[in-house]
Amino acid sequence: MSSVVEQPLHRALGLTDGEHSRIQTLLGREPNDFELAVFSLLWSEHCGYKHSALLLKRLPSDGERVLQGPGENAGVLDLGDGIAVAFKVESHNHPSAVEPFQGAATGVGGILRDIVAMGARPIALLDGLRFAEPGHAFSRAVGGIGAYGNSVGVPTVGGEAVFDEAYRDNCLVNAMCVGLLPADRLTRAKATAAGHVVVLYGATTGRDGIGGASVLASQELDEGSAEKRPSVQIGDPFTGKKLIEASVELVQSGLVESLQDCGAAGLASSLAEMAADYGIDVHLDRVPLREEGMDPWEVMISESQERMVAIVRPTMLEAVEAVLDRWELHHAAIGEVTSTGDLRACWESEVVGEIPARLLTDECPRYDLLREPRAATPVREILDPPAIADALVALLNSPNLRSRAFVFQRYDQLVGSRTVRRPGLDAAVLRLRPSMRGLAVTLDGQGRIARLDPYLGGAFAVVEAARNVACVGGEPLGFTDCLNFGNPEKPEIGWELSEAIEGMAAACRALALPIVSGNVSLYNETNGRAIHPTPVVGAVGLVPDVRRVPKGWRPGDTIFLAEASSISLAGSEYQALFGETGG
Repeated sequence: MSSVVEQPLHRALGLTDGEHSRIQTLLGREPNDFELAVFSLLWSEHCGYKHSALLLKRLPSDGERVLQGPGENAGVLDLGDGIAVAFKVESHNHPSAVEPFQGAATGVGGILRDIVAMGARPIALLDGLRFAEPGHAFSRAVGGIGAYGNSVGVPTVGGEAVFDEAYRDNCLVNAMCVGLLPADRLTRAKATAAGHVVVLYGATTGRDGIGGASVLASQELDEGSAEKRPSVQIGDPFTGKKLIEASVELVQSGLVESLQDCGAAGLASSLAEMAADYGIDVHLDRVPLREEGMDPWEVMISESQERMVAIVRPTMLEAVEAVLDRWELHHAAIGEVTSTGDLRACWESEVVGEIPARLLTDECPRYDLLREPRAATPVREILDPPAIADALVALLNSPNLRSRAFVFQRYDQLVGSRTVRRPGLDAAVLRLRPSMRGLAVTLDGQGRIARLDPYLGGAFAVVEAARNVACVGGEPLGFTDCLNFGNPEKPEIGWELSEAIEGMAAACRALALPIVSGNVSLYNETNGRAIHPTPVVGAVGLVPDVRRVPKGWRPGDTIFLAEASSISLAGSEYQALFGETGG
């Protein structure tokens, strides 16, 4: 591992000199190479949220329907009638910039597993895509989403497709998943008692994805990013489908105590989070492998897809293995819960790493960002405005105003037989069988507005999502967010992130609604050029009767415009086409 590059190992792994010193102090010794690799991933921006955690505390997350807020694999809201909804949006931006098909596909796979880890069955997917143009890379990402979602039998019912030069070098691929579960059967990730068995199941483990959380998701891209293709995970949707069904069966049968997705940072992250209150001994030589000659550190941090970790009572182990055998999934009892508080990794009879679990989670650095307001973008007069008819034709030809049917027609929208309202309008609606109630879902963002005013961009994203739910007759219940920004170590980006979160928080307070889950994707820059600050917000809402969902406009309908503020072209498509975005 020390041959990665000719520089100190901690720097090669993405840790600063100060963070390395902090690790030495916390451990009371020099970490070995295995332990340093684990720290580098758990303390990365992707896993540790070290540049955003302090800001995220400003977002309201409490409410009478909240069963689970931020801190777990997904947020959960009570829908009444004994049903709850688990939902979350995640990013897979950096992998998709390097390899659009697999990056987008594994983004879908990862968010599905987050929902399953809460004990829920996924019922819908949404995707928020931002590219420079609807060209090859965009088509590949759409293909990856369709290939995975269609194969696992979960409908893709909504989302966004936005095109802007700001995303030329760094595309955005945000995936949202919604699932249903009994309100009294919520599954969480943490271990609950010493002596329980740790079971890894799903696909085998290889070298794909090693370092993805730090190599790709926690630093800027550059001309050498194509060389990072080995860090992009490879998805297998058919194994993913079996994993979903087996996991749902295990939860419904009461066979598991805790459940965790094995995603970013692999077993290192999954086990650190599960071990937080107790401790876990993991025997890495028991992990089913697909490649020969893997070192212990590679097994620990591999991000091979379609894997889950369950904690089960010893008396339930045989029944758990029977379920996994029936679904033809690889599985192994790889460890046990202890009372030491340590995450201890063994290879055959040797201890290769031993770290107090709380050091990996609770002691992750939290940085207070430097913030420097960016100068306002001046509004420049359009010196030679086009004729109205010409402007209208140009606007209608813009990819941002065309129908998105060429995107969502590649997705299965009806599998599962819940879809009442398909993609293409304000929000999708899914029936909550056997009742006639429905669940409205949407995913929205305001990148151009946030470029002009990050506070308004954050607030507008929340309000737009709530409006879209209302437009299908739904009552908004709560939100999930994905914050896509540039390098937070730059004061200008730190200011954008802080302002956007303040705007979102203000809008949530005004609506008296919580944000119960989310994701932060930073370092969306290439050679110093950052994307537009892009807060994306997903919403769920309750529809009293799906038979009364508006059907859309029909000939003869009267159109009313309801507004609460003056009309402005700031951040509009017209301004982008014929002038410069400003305001």
